[in-house]
Amino acid sequence: MSNEAQQPRSFEKTRTSETVLHRITALRAPKLLLGLELSLLIFAIAIGVAAVLIIDLTVNGEVSTTLLPTGALFVVSLLALHLTIRRIAPDADPLIMPIATFLNVIGVAMIYRIDLATGLTGWDSTSVRQLVWSSVAVLGAIAVLAVVRNHLVLLRYTYLSGLGAFVFLLLPMLPFVGQEINGARVWIHIGGFSFQPGEIAKILLAIFFAGYLVQSRDSLAMVGKKILGIRFPRARDLGPLLVFWLAAMVVLVFQRDLGTSLLYFGLFLSMLYIATGRVGWVVLGVGLFLAGGIIASQTLAYVKVRFNNWLDPFADPYGAGHQMVTGLFGMANGGMTGTGLGQGYPEMTTFSQSDYIIASLGEELGLIGLFVILAAYLLLVGRGLRIGFAGQDDFGKLLAAGLSFSLAFQVFIVVGGITRVIPLTGLTAPFLAAGGSSLVSNWIIIAILILLSGSIRNRPKLVIRA
Repeated sequence: MSNEAQQPRSFEKTRTSETVLHRITALRAPKLLLGLELSLLIFAIAIGVAAVLIIDLTVNGEVSTTLLPTGALFVVSLLALHLTIRRIAPDADPLIMPIATFLNVIGVAMIYRIDLATGLTGWDSTSVRQLVWSSVAVLGAIAVLAVVRNHLVLLRYTYLSGLGAFVFLLLPMLPFVGQEINGARVWIHIGGFSFQPGEIAKILLAIFFAGYLVQSRDSLAMVGKKILGIRFPRARDLGPLLVFWLAAMVVLVFQRDLGTSLLYFGLFLSMLYIATGRVGWVVLGVGLFLAGGIIASQTLAYVKVRFNNWLDPFADPYGAGHQMVTGLFGMANGGMTGTGLGQGYPEMTTFSQSDYIIASLGEELGLIGLFVILAAYLLLVGRGLRIGFAGQDDFGKLLAAGLSFSLAFQVFIVVGGITRVIPLTGLTAPFLAAGGSSLVSNWIIIAILILLSGSIRNRPKLVIRA
């Protein structure tokens, strides 16, 4: 009788202890996460500072203060973002911001290296402007966190986001606002200010796709006929796929931007597959885009040139194939371990600070350095997809997956073009390449992913996996 009487009390005592332990863990989890984020953030900043110091000592033989004012501004903005995360999203993933910072500072260091090689110094240098834009982009991320706070607010603006994306896509085609640079009409120019509206359009498209697919995925996922074991959608459900295929072709034809066209259509197709789980959508989508690309390569001169350079860049090494050839030779010169920061010749490659910054990094950091950079991208995309899988609502899951896939597609398109896996396009590597538009849009993506990760309530699981 005594053992039977004591058993309920013992069980109750154990249950109470587990509850207290769970509450203590839940209270300590945000502090542990934020401490980890701050430590990794400081480490990423230290890597960037060390890279700049090595470049200065290698090239000039002394330490320069050229990047000190704008670099300090960038560091202050990063710390401000960390404090904002502490206040608004204390449960956020602690790896996302440090990884983005690491990629950003490595890009600034390489741009600074090329500035020294080309004689650009002071406030007119690309590296100084890149740091200013980096600070602006981080402040934009802070604004997104402060204004949105709850990602479900974005669901209310599903169709407004779609309309906004459509407007941003049309802006470069306007006669007085649009500006053509290097053969692509993807810029707008107002006064002395230039911006690439397509970078913001991809975020608005991700919001629109997530909201639309949450509302319509039942009809897109459950109805259709099976052909060779694959269930294909009905003809009446093909409307959205055809609309965005036509939109991608419009970007390709009128804006002459193969990379952006592929990015937009790939983003929609990946989110459609995640929402429905149907391989038929992927087969149809890939078939449509391949058909459009083949037709464009035969009818549009600039697309044909890109395809010819992809197949044989050495056919015209001093003309159309010059950029690809010099990039390939640069990476070959780097070999496995690289020439070392400040000891290569990345400035010999056309657009070495923007489109071909991966080749520049490959020359001075080698294959090992590129593996580290690609691993950072892989980890960033993986954390984003993990946020999507662990999300509590369908909209958040789709949005996190869509934004992660947009980063993954962009990296694949850039690296694939430089290494001749696919035809070369005009996209730039996220966070690495020179350009304010890309920095602003990608830091906004980071802010949304942080917001989404902060909404996951299972704190102990987040601590264990981090």
